Amino acid sequence: MPWRVVVKRQFNAAHFLTDYHGAPEPLHGHTWCVEIHIRADSLDKGGMGVDFVEIDRFLKDILPDYKLLNEVFEFSPSAENVARWLFEKVKERFPTLEKVVVWETENCGAEYWEEE
Repeated sequence: MPWRVVVKRQFNAAHFLTDYHGAPEPLHGHTWCVEIHIRADSLDKGGMGVDFVEIDRFLKDILPDYKLLNEVFEFSPSAENVARWLFEKVKERFPTLEKVVVWETENCGAEYWEEE
């Protein structure tokens, strides 16, 4: 029986979209929230599939906190593109990653996962 381990972490960053309906979007910031969903096929002796602390530590190291995302990435930093970038980074460290969800606001976000 598989489990899904979910870790949420926030970071603060500004961005603007370079081709928003044909025109640049103004610079603005968000408190972004990311969700990392990792499958665990078994539990260790302590009853854990993947250590929350290990995932959170990894996210802390890679998330672009207090940055202008347009200067961090070579792509337009939409929620969709950030979700794909984050998926690729996390998958390198946690191969059973199932999906990443990136929230720009409490109500608007994007998910990325690999099709099977």
